[in-house]
Amino acid sequence: MGKPLIDRRRGCKIMTKKKIGIIGCGKISGIYMKMCKRLDELELVACSDLVMEKAQASAEEYGIPKVYTVEELLEDPDVQIVLNLTVPAAHSRVSVAAIEAGKNLYNEKPLAINREDGQEMLSMAAVKGLRIGCAPDTFMGGGLQTCRKLIDDGVIGEPIAATAFMACHGHESWHPNPDFYYQPGGGPMFDMGPYYLTALISLMGPVRRVTGSTRITFPERIITSQPQYGTTIKVNTPTHVTGVMDFASGAIGTIITSFDIWGSQLPRIEIYGSEGTLSVPDPNTYGGPVRILLGRNKEWNEVPLTHGYTENSRGIGVADMARAIGTGETHRANGKMAYHVLDIMHAFHDSSLEGKHVELASTCTQPAPLPPGFGL
Repeated sequence: MGKPLIDRRRGCKIMTKKKIGIIGCGKISGIYMKMCKRLDELELVACSDLVMEKAQASAEEYGIPKVYTVEELLEDPDVQIVLNLTVPAAHSRVSVAAIEAGKNLYNEKPLAINREDGQEMLSMAAVKGLRIGCAPDTFMGGGLQTCRKLIDDGVIGEPIAATAFMACHGHESWHPNPDFYYQPGGGPMFDMGPYYLTALISLMGPVRRVTGSTRITFPERIITSQPQYGTTIKVNTPTHVTGVMDFASGAIGTIITSFDIWGSQLPRIEIYGSEGTLSVPDPNTYGGPVRILLGRNKEWNEVPLTHGYTENSRGIGVADMARAIGTGETHRANGKMAYHVLDIMHAFHDSSLEGKHVELASTCTQPAPLPPGFGL
């Protein structure tokens, strides 16, 4: 688990650790803090939260030496990368402040709530010569990297289509603070879409045009989790989003994300090739199973994973960015891809409102695959 993210076949040396400061010590921060302690490229030196007691508790649990206010963390010259784990509504404000302070930045998804903020972040970072990375990095896990290798090796032939499904009934039954999932920047597309869209882009490349349909099925939600049991949430963003994607490669994809569905047996992602079908594992995880059906065969076969990092490994994208800062290479979970995902998500909603196809203004480069055996 603690192996460095390098291609040993090319004789790369381990890079100097990059010092990380985390802003936002909420629910997702624990796995990042754990991985920062394990990955050789990273050294977690500071954390911050608006609620200082949360930051102090995280520091004690994970042995983080410095507990700061946000302003103090951004002023610390030792912090080289800011890991922004705030709620989506705060992403842009915190990210812009980090870039202004001269820090490389890695955001929890989505990159920003709106396109303008995402563009501002990328432009500012480019002027200052700083890196921007963004979750999810699940596409770097063993499951999706095995799928990428199968596609690159031509096992299913030319990819001609894809389907992606994320169906559940929302988060108010289990999340301690679910309101933001039902506000702009939330909803099933902005919450879970980044996992599915990033996985599809990593497997099939960028998208050139989309069509979408959206709706709000339940205008109010009742929280049944603690500590806000019984509280009513007013829903201000679509909770069922269906989209069609025309990839630059010529393939066509279909996606459904929903917080309105009680249950489903649909697959997570399938890639349909000219020679067979690839069943892709849950893109919100790092492992398998990976299954394949070739030609007219009636039997699906499970494929052994060719790469490691198959458990929850949030943080490997940060480590890859830290390594790339030292080598000058392009890191995989990069800002341009995250912005392309943001653009696609907005385009689904725009298409539904406007009743037409939306040609995307953004694009990105398909991230480089990881070498076979990575992380094993």
